[in-house]
Amino acid sequence: MKNFLDQNFLLQNKTAERLYHDFAADMPIIDYHCHLDPAQIAGNINFKNLTDIWLSGDHYKWRAMRANGINEAYITGTKTDWEKFEQWAATVPYTLRNPLYHWTHLELQRYFNIHEILSPKTAKAIYDDCTQKLQKPEYSVQSLITKMNVEVICTTDDPLDSLEHHQKIKAANLNVKVFPAFRPDKAMNADDLISLNHYINKLEAMSNTTVSTYADYLQALKKRHDYFAENGCTVSDHGLEQLYAGDYTDNEISEIFSNIRSGKTLQPGEVLKFKSAMLHEFALWDHEKGWVQQYHIGALRNNNTRAYREAGPDTGYDSIGDFRQAEALSKFLNRLDNTSQLAKTIVYNLNPADNELIATMTGNFNDGTVAGKIQFGSAWWFLDQKDGMTRQLNTLSSMGLLSKLVGMLTDSRSFLSYPRHEYFRRLLCNLFGTDIENGELPNDIEWTGKIIRDICYYNAKEYFGFK
Repeated sequence: MKNFLDQNFLLQNKTAERLYHDFAADMPIIDYHCHLDPAQIAGNINFKNLTDIWLSGDHYKWRAMRANGINEAYITGTKTDWEKFEQWAATVPYTLRNPLYHWTHLELQRYFNIHEILSPKTAKAIYDDCTQKLQKPEYSVQSLITKMNVEVICTTDDPLDSLEHHQKIKAANLNVKVFPAFRPDKAMNADDLISLNHYINKLEAMSNTTVSTYADYLQALKKRHDYFAENGCTVSDHGLEQLYAGDYTDNEISEIFSNIRSGKTLQPGEVLKFKSAMLHEFALWDHEKGWVQQYHIGALRNNNTRAYREAGPDTGYDSIGDFRQAEALSKFLNRLDNTSQLAKTIVYNLNPADNELIATMTGNFNDGTVAGKIQFGSAWWFLDQKDGMTRQLNTLSSMGLLSKLVGMLTDSRSFLSYPRHEYFRRLLCNLFGTDIENGELPNDIEWTGKIIRDICYYNAKEYFGFK
């Protein structure tokens, strides 16, 4: 029987152990998509306690606490930080076989050198120990990043962001490079005209110009896209239910935009046309600049309207959706490829039932100009756990070239989430190691080790071209 979370955690044979320890473990991390706060990096803050860094904003933990019958006052409510942590510690023993159990104890080990199991009995000692450590310089945000051997971070930023914190980070000449990513979801959200018009008004004020026509809007947003590029951005990101690829004419979109500005209710078909036009324009700009565009598809968000009213978005009330993906994704990519304006693209899928669909669809648009130009991205959100990661890796192995995958990302708001890269690397090495020991792959450790290193680090380094 193996010990829990020992040095060979998730590695089920000697070859897997060798692949991980000799080839994967020490590779730097390129975290090309996350939701870390650049202001906290620029300020190099120290979090005040373990709850502050570990529970605040972590909707994974919040969902588990609610499922365990914990009152909302201890989750997003007004209880003290210790009281909230105490309830999280009471929940952890009930998360057996949930990825939170692994992540919780990986993070305690890797950041704080704590090997005890978190439970009500150990909660106070762990809370006090970690909180005390968090006050030290070696536990500042920048130190935590350095500790995890992170080389590049791409945050997720709205087009209206000033990027002042990224500028401060660049001026500080840190060991880690931190770049913005262009996330224009709010700029195309025609489902909520009040919010969209408020957004356009803010864009007007920021750009010191009047936005009364669709052409005005594109021009103002393009200036923000240019501004992001001037500040080191080479990546865009979109969080969508599905790709939007409806047919439209320029005149139709101009009329729809006029209706948006006048507050006139749009029909569903008009919303689709507007989103399709905007998404296509963003993709053209990305291609023009040589950016990588990322599409996270398949989430059904804000399912609980009562909770949304009380707590807002991103608080743990989203789920996997069952949207029809194939036709629109094909049409969207084909429209760009047909005019030779398809940028390097990563598609992340949230519904595992669509894994084979996404893997084969992305393969339709590789053109030989760039290795792995169109990627079936790593498992994310509800799928970035042992089963979800393994299924994604196996699907890509069967339908494409796993050897060209650009590896893992955290997609996290927490500075304690970098062990997710370790988790991914261990599972990756276990897959290859098991195949070698089963005689399904040749026992060529050096070549397999090269493939492992490429997936963990070198593929992303070459694909994104961060400088």
